[in-house]
Parts: sequence; C-alpha cells; structure tokens
Amino acid sequence: MAKRAKSEGKSDTAAASPRDRIVDALMALAAELPWDEIDLPAIAARADVSLAEFRDHFPSKGAVLGAFAKRIDRIVLEEPADEMADEPADQRVFDVMMRRLDALTPYRDALRRISRGLMADPLSVAAMNGVMMNSMRFMLASAGIDTEDRLGALRIQGAVLIFARVQRVWLDDEDPGLARTMAKLDRELQQAGRMIRMAEDAHRISAPFRGIARRLLCGVTGFGSRRRERDRDRHDNMSA
Repeated sequence: MAKRAKSEGKSDTAAASPRDRIVDALMALAAELPWDEIDLPAIAARADVSLAEFRDHFPSKGAVLGAFAKRIDRIVLEEPADEMADEPADQRVFDVMMRRLDALTPYRDALRRISRGLMADPLSVAAMNGVMMNSMRFMLASAGIDTEDRLGALRIQGAVLIFARVQRVWLDDEDPGLARTMAKLDRELQQAGRMIRMAEDAHRISAPFRGIARRLLCGVTGFGSRRRERDRDRHDNMSA
C-alpha cells in the first residue's frame, strides 16, 4: 500500500506541469472511455490546456502514453533495490517487474481499456513495443542485468514480451496477493532463463566459426583488392 500511495502522490504532485496534466487527463479518460473514442480535444479540455499548448508538448495521444511509461519508469527507478543485490538474476528481475506492476496499480482500469484498444491497431502495438523496449532497458539495468553485450537486445525484447504476458494476467487478477500474476511471472522468467542460456551456448559454440568466416571474408576482400591492383597495373602498362 505504501508503494501505491507513492504512485498516486507522484501523479498529484506532477499535475502542476501542463505536460503532466495532459498525461493525467489521458489516463483519466482511458478509465472512462474506449481508447479509440478519446480524441485530442477531449484530452486538452480535461487537462485545461489549449490544443496549441498540447501540440507543444506531444504530437499524438500515443506520445502521451509514452510519457506515462516514462513516469512509471521513474517511480520504479527511484525506489532503491539494494536489498536484492545478492539475489539470483531471475529474482532481481521478478522484483523489479512486480514493483512496476505496483506502480501501475492506480491506473489499472485505464490500462484495461488501453490494452484492448491497442490490440486492434498493429501500428500502435509496434510503437508501444519501442516504448517498452526503452522502459525494459532501464528495468533490467536496475536489476543488474547486462543489456549492452551481444545478447542485450534479446534480453530487452524478451523482457518486453514477458511483461506484456504477465500484465494481461495482472489486469484481471483480483486476488490482493496477486497469486496468479506472480505464478505467471515466475513461469515466464524460468522459460526465458532457459532460452537465454541456449542463446549464450549457441553464441559461444559458434565463436570459432565466426572467426573463420571473418578471416575468409578478409581473404576474399584482400584477393579482390589485389586483383584490382593488377588490373590497374596491366591497364597502365598497355596505355604506356
């Protein structure tokens, strides 16, 4: 409950900013209306800003949703997770994802409608995947998971997919203890761990072959360069 109160307080404090008022307005409308019935004038009116001021801050309601995701990122990242530093990687990720769901709890009604609306629009799904890739990059970093090595992008995209699947369960999980949600997250993380280990093994096993391929490629490139040099020399001799 303390975390939930923190989330709500964050929203109230941020309401003084026009940008944050627009975010709050969108989420309030999304709790009342289907996603495709929320238009820009309605958001502006709820936020008490003009359309011109709205446009100064955001190009679309999808961009407002992206700003909402950044708000949630900040709530989670501001919360210290030092006590999890010595835990296994899957437990650290479990903790950060559950903290993210906790930060989202005040907006659950809005998120139900938004999720249904976005699923009907493949372009919106693709755009939100990009937003969530950025969010999960920071969530994993806060859990001490490397996202900068060769498998970093795979880990980030995997985290996006895991969170999306778990969030679908969470949206309808009325148990105060979130037993279904936590069980789903645990299963997803176990499966993801196996896949990452397989990818790491495949990358390690293929390393010698990648080295051979690079040497062959360099050899072919060098051969081509030497051939072009010989052709130029032959042409120069004939011209002389």
